[in-house]
Amino acid sequence: MKKRAKKLIGWGLFTLLVMAVSSVFVADRLLPPATGLPSHTLPLSDDATALDRELVPLLARHPGQTGAILLPDGIDAYAARAISARQAGRSLDLQYYIWHDDLTGRMLANEAWKAAERGVRVRILLDDMGIGDMDATLLAMDSHDNIELRVYNPFRNRTGVMRLLEMVQRAWGVNHRMHNKAWIADGRVAVVGGRNVGVEYFSAAEEFNFHDLDMALFGPAVADASAIFDDFWNSEAAIPIEALNRKSTSTIRAVLARIHEEAETPEARRYLDAMELSPSVRRYFSQELTPIWSAGIRILSDPPIKWRGGDRENWLVEHLVGDIGQAQHAALLISPYFVPGVDGTAGLVGLAQRGVHVSVVTNSLAANDVVAVHGGYVRYRRTLLEGGVHLFEARSQAESKAASSLFGSSGASLHTKAVLVDGRLGFVGSFNLDPRSANLNTEMGVLFDDPALGAALFDEYRHLTGPGMSYWVYLNGDGDVRWLDRTGDPPIPLKVEPDSTRLQRVSANVVRWLPIESQL
Repeated sequence: MKKRAKKLIGWGLFTLLVMAVSSVFVADRLLPPATGLPSHTLPLSDDATALDRELVPLLARHPGQTGAILLPDGIDAYAARAISARQAGRSLDLQYYIWHDDLTGRMLANEAWKAAERGVRVRILLDDMGIGDMDATLLAMDSHDNIELRVYNPFRNRTGVMRLLEMVQRAWGVNHRMHNKAWIADGRVAVVGGRNVGVEYFSAAEEFNFHDLDMALFGPAVADASAIFDDFWNSEAAIPIEALNRKSTSTIRAVLARIHEEAETPEARRYLDAMELSPSVRRYFSQELTPIWSAGIRILSDPPIKWRGGDRENWLVEHLVGDIGQAQHAALLISPYFVPGVDGTAGLVGLAQRGVHVSVVTNSLAANDVVAVHGGYVRYRRTLLEGGVHLFEARSQAESKAASSLFGSSGASLHTKAVLVDGRLGFVGSFNLDPRSANLNTEMGVLFDDPALGAALFDEYRHLTGPGMSYWVYLNGDGDVRWLDRTGDPPIPLKVEPDSTRLQRVSANVVRWLPIESQL
């Protein structure tokens, strides 16, 4: 009996190995076919929609320039999306890695639905890994004549054991995800940055919230976001949801009723009341917002089928590495998941040793929602400190309005992804400074060359490195890693990873020695 069991286990492992190895050679052929008809961004107009009429005169006073507003506050970030959807009269193009089926996810889905009811064309492109068990909701949205929903690099098998087997069979292909985040209204307004769609990104979660950063843009650079969306939408990796699954009419009706009813619940009303009371929202409606105008703004993205390699000059990582490498005075990096690798560590240390102030803000172990990534970071932490790089690790109980919840959450995690070089070259987007963002996922973000925007981003960096937001990490006189809690007087040095559990520390140390860095 034992012999037979061993044989079965052996054949099972061999089969899984063959499936995994074969995925390297047949991954593209196993992707469901792209059956959607091509479509493109609709032409702009001077006065056809409310956004046209609002922005065209404003843009005429700033020819060739794009207006930009940083959005570190979760409620303001939600408002930028909701208000632009309400003002839209032509199109909504929405592209996300994660869209949760929760309070804010359903509320924004309802905003998109109401726009479609007014005749707005709505295109929604979501990564299949980030939507969970949401097919019923997605099919419900797709049922509207003016809404089309596509899924990036999806599984043919939507649930159960067959999906798990497909994950093994297509291991090479499904490992590549679309991490882009963009909300584009009428081709006039684009919200681009680090936020996905879900309560924890909009200061509405009960357990913990992300401290994140978006940029709201209007002007010529929005065309970059629209062109990127079209490239992904019409790529072979974007598959219509209706080609992947079916749901009964009664199920779709029930889902739609739930989406529409969400906006009338006490929780939704409380959130919307907070949005309407936001100083930024009130300044918007009183026409008192003061965007930063600049001709030095562009939006870039990796290509839709990044996993085939090709010309790396078009990859976002090359632009970021180039900007960081030319730093003369200061390179300030903010990344929740920070795994610099051997080359990245050497590059940052090299900058520090030639007199550049190099500083990195990342998550502490307790604040990191992916312990494995922290293990990858720890591998390089001492070398960075010895080389003169300054490190700050975000607290898990941060003193931040943006990371606190309307519904009582006290936990926080850094999710902002940004770079600032010499006070003028900057980036805000989806790119983490880790191997996954560099080589596996598609990423997107705003690059700028402007001292005013640099000053605004520096204010956010200074906030994140404040005593209530992060620990300063350093080496003591004996060369031991320490964390300085600067909220007290005097500051208190801590000997172990702050606020972490023994299990978290053990897990991170185990990962530190595993050969999985390329996947982090």
